[in-house]
This record gives sequence, C-alpha cells and structure tokens, in this order.
Amino acid sequence: QVQLVESGGGFVQSGGSLRLSCVASGRIVSFTTMAWYRQALGKQRELVAAITGGGITTYADSVKGRFTISRDKASRKFFLEINSLLLGTPAVYSCMRRGGGEYWGQGTQVTVSS
Repeated sequence: QVQLVESGGGFVQSGGSLRLSCVASGRIVSFTTMAWYRQALGKQRELVAAITGGGITTYADSVKGRFTISRDKASRKFFLEINSLLLGTPAVYSCMRRGGGEYWGQGTQVTVSS
C-alpha cells in the first residue's frame, strides 16, 4: 500500500502563488504517472497537471503557463507550483500516483480571495 499526503493549501489572494506538496510513503515502486487533480464544490474533478516516469508533463489548458508540476529524484515527493491564482470557488487539490496500483491523497483546499 502507498499513502499520499498533500499539504500547502490555504487562503491566497487573487494573483498570488502557492506551492502544493504530495508526499508518498509505504511500498513505493516505480511510478508511471503522478498527477494533480482539483474539484470545486458542485463540479466534476478535473486533471490539472501530470508527469510521467520519463518526465513528460501535461497541463490542462486553463492552467498552462501558470502551474508547474515537478517531482524529487526519489519520486516520493511531487509538487505543484501555482502562480497567478484566479478568483473563483474554492477547490480541493488532490494528488494521484500510479505505480503498482493507483493511489490518492485526501486533498488540500485552496481558496482564492479578492
């Protein structure tokens, strides 16, 4: 089993920045994909950014140029740098790691205020 724990969420002003972290523990094996998703209240969960084991990154069109996904060398931690946050409904950002199974964290909430 693999456990994922996110951190770094909170309140931030419109236009501000945050850095979300996701730490993996347990029976870690090589991963194929690590990704961040977000879900606002009343909306479907959406993929925000992903990175493959080979380092290829993909982003949702709505966040391109503002968000950056990265990971550490051991692939136990991965991050989401969020810049130029837009005013909107609060969203819960969750990390997902695929490798030896698919694992999800509990999420961390990001609230953007004016």
